[in-house]
Amino acid sequence: MRVLGVDPGLTRCGVGVVEGVAGRPLTMLGVGVVRTPADAELGHRLVAIEQGMEQWLDEHRPEFVAVERVFSQHNVRTVMGTAQASAVAMLCASRRGIPVALHTPSEVKAAVTGSGRADKAQVGAMVTRLLRLDAPPKPADAADALALAICHIWRAPAVNRLQQAHEQARRAQLSVKKVTR
Repeated sequence: MRVLGVDPGLTRCGVGVVEGVAGRPLTMLGVGVVRTPADAELGHRLVAIEQGMEQWLDEHRPEFVAVERVFSQHNVRTVMGTAQASAVAMLCASRRGIPVALHTPSEVKAAVTGSGRADKAQVGAMVTRLLRLDAPPKPADAADALALAICHIWRAPAVNRLQQAHEQARRAQLSVKKVTR
């Protein structure tokens, strides 16, 4: 499975591609940051993020895109920019028919470090270890993007089984309703 992880942000949008399957060593295929100038007009910044995402999608051809779920912060302006960058990443993937998964920050931290309250240094250290890198990717947005990809690779099989079970239960419920009518 090849996953593009996206840590959305208007100024720095972390991106990282990881390939592998749960239970086996993972491989980093690329990591970086799509940057936009803080003083640029919002529309231009979103276009720059779109162009950067398209380049990553063209170059790495992921099967899935994992995006950090935007959570409420105290600074509404910051959360709005993060949500806008997140939407651009989801749009680019969806336009190509690539499935998108959203993971919360605590879910990603728990998957990679074992603790949903891990700090950035712990996430960076575990990403470095899990991908057998010489040093943690910089800036932290890049390491977070790789952590998102790792989280998705490890959690996707279980999530898929859960979704299939829910769908089977829903179908069984519908067929029971038809029989009892």
